[in-house]
Amino acid sequence: MEKLPVMRKDKLIKKVQDGRYVLFFTADWCPDCQAIKPAMPAIEQEFSDAHFFLVDRDENIDLAADLNIFGIPSFVVYQDGVEIGRFVSKDRKSRQQVEDFLRNLK
Repeated sequence: MEKLPVMRKDKLIKKVQDGRYVLFFTADWCPDCQAIKPAMPAIEQEFSDAHFFLVDRDENIDLAADLNIFGIPSFVVYQDGVEIGRFVSKDRKSRQQVEDFLRNLK
């Protein structure tokens, strides 16, 4: 999974223009984030049509705020530059919940 560098929302929208992108908002200090991290390679493999970006919420605090990401771990999905779904909360997420969320996107 590629780590998203620090960027503003306008640059992010340009970066996710072509294809499907899954942004995984996380932080090193977040125990619920650490709980889902081991499942992420399998989730990436299952949804190989998407590009996955790890977004360190602390490094990208302005981007997180611009996208209304106030709880982590959270997932935001873009298709060709348009947000098509989000799984955003401060609750722990299981591999099954993340896969169900991604599977149910149009």
